[in-house]
This record gives sequence, structure tokens and C-alpha cells, in this order.
Amino acid sequence: MQPFWWRVLAPLALSGVLLALCVPAAGAVRADRAAEPPRVVYLTESIGCADAFQRLLCDAFVRATRRTGVAGRIVSPTAREDLRDVLSLLARQPYDLVIAFGYGFPEALSEVAPRYPNVRFALMDRASKEVTDVGLTWPRNVQAVVFRTSEAAYLAGWLAGQLERARPGRDVVGVVGGIPIPSVTDFVIGFRAGVRRASSGARVLTAYSRDFLDASKCRALARRQVARGAGVLFNIAGVCGLGTLDVAKEAGVWGIGVDTDQSFLGPHVLTSVVKRFEVGFVKLLREVKTGRIRTGGDTVLTLRDDAVGLGKISPKVPASLRKEMRRLEGRIARGEIRVPGAFPRPR
Repeated sequence: MQPFWWRVLAPLALSGVLLALCVPAAGAVRADRAAEPPRVVYLTESIGCADAFQRLLCDAFVRATRRTGVAGRIVSPTAREDLRDVLSLLARQPYDLVIAFGYGFPEALSEVAPRYPNVRFALMDRASKEVTDVGLTWPRNVQAVVFRTSEAAYLAGWLAGQLERARPGRDVVGVVGGIPIPSVTDFVIGFRAGVRRASSGARVLTAYSRDFLDASKCRALARRQVARGAGVLFNIAGVCGLGTLDVAKEAGVWGIGVDTDQSFLGPHVLTSVVKRFEVGFVKLLREVKTGRIRTGGDTVLTLRDDAVGLGKISPKVPASLRKEMRRLEGRIARGEIRVPGAFPRPR
């Protein structure tokens, strides 16, 4: 994936970094507003597009704007700014859609969105149940976009289980997750089901670091799983999970990457369970462009949508297993195999 380059423009009335893509300054409304393309703003976490994962999302958003012809802008608040204040500021500007991504946004949107009932919001890679499960009401003008990663994780789990069967001793694999929110547990559920399809008696060790950034926490959990016999370690913890993959390399076991193709980390990476965020952004922007955007629930994207899948598979995997896995992938996409997960499969 080629990184994109941007110019830093003058900030809005907030101190965050503002990235603009062929749009006038916020608040500038032309007389021929109806003739302009829809305007969408993407609000990131405070680290902006700085690390590899955030850059993945920013790149995907930029490509989606180019594919759809929608005018896009990226706003990154600082760590000192309150997300509610930033959301409120953007809601008062002439955007056709405000998209947010980040751990603190579900709760912030549940409070801010009802104040602006005529503004449409979207929450990328988080689910409405993260709000309703804690007793809050999901706003009618917010749409969540979630990726049913359980389907791709099922394939990775099946492959891990097959390789464990070829190893002497008991079949054991490990999973190190970040915070056990639905977008993380969806990976776990699918992976576990895939492992057990390949090896019904396999043990799936699961631990959560409660962190997405501190690699030392994931490293400690991964070492414990290797000590208990794990021959494969699945990272579902973002930057923290790089510690998991480090341990896989040190211990001479397989590692499985997450979100993006992490095969560049070395030959110990068996494969990666990837999310294709561009698919989610394109769907939202096309709905905005046609005036048919849905809000008030979840848009669930699947293997069939090409929104999730596997990255590069190690060349050490036998061709026969690759062929069998492609057949399995087709059956999942057609709905012949119902993969369990944290999110229901769209009908």
C-alpha cells in the first residue's frame, strides 16, 4: 500500500492538525452550494495519521474520496481536547457526514449526536452495541460501520489448526487481544471456530492486554502462552500486538498479524487477518453522494463484500492447504458455512 502525502493547512478553531483534500476552508459556504460535491470530514484519534495503523485508515479515506468524488477533510484533535467539543464544533459546520474513528468516540457520539439531529454521523470500526451494552441509547443519526472479521479469522484459525496438527504434541494456539470490545472479540470467536474445525481437540489460549499501545504487555502474555505450548500466536492488539509477534519470532513459532498485512515483519508471520477500510469508507461516501445514507444502526461488512480477508500467506504453507482454504473461503462467502462472531451476518 502506497502512503499518501499531505500538506498541513491552517487549523480550524481547534488546535488539532487539519488535513484538507480539495475543499474550501471550513465554514466557507458558496452561493452555488447545491452544485458542490458532498463534504465529509474524518475525525481521527489524537495521534492523527502518525502511526502505521492510523495511516492505514487515513490512506483508505483519501482513496475513497478520490473514487467517489466526495470532498474530504481529515481532522486530528490533540490529546488535550475533549472529543465532545470537537464533535460539536464539526457538527456546526456544513458537512454532509462526520465520520469518527477511535476508542472514545462511541460514548462521545451518544452524548453529542442527539444535540444535532439534522447532522449525520458515522462511527468506523466500532459497533452500536458498545453504547447500548452500557445502558446508553444509540442515536438515530449515527451509523456504525463494522467489519465481520470473524469470517477471515476463521480462515486464519483453520490454517493455524492444520499446521498445529502437523506438529508433535498437543495442538495449542494462542490469542493475545487488546481490549475485549466487540470489534476485538469478533476476531477471537471466528479464529477459535476455525482452529477447532481443523483440530477439534485443540486448545485456544486467550488473553487480553487491556491495552492497544504498550507492546511490553502483549509480549508478557505471549511468552506465557508459548510456555504453555502454543505453536501459533494471533495478534489482535494493534501496536501492543507487535510485542506478540516479536515473541513469535523469538520462540520460533508462527505469528498471525492483524488489520493490515504484517508479513513484512518477517518469515515467522503465517498470514494476517486484514480489514479493508477503503470498502467501508467508499460505502459511506457513495450513500452520502446519492442521499441514501442509513443511520441508527450498524452496517456490517463481510468476506463477501471483500471488506475482510487474509494478507500474504507464508510460502511454507503447502499448496494443498492453500487450495483447500480457498474452497473454504468460497463456502463462507456464499453463506454455506455460518461463522460465529460478535456481529450478525447480513441477510
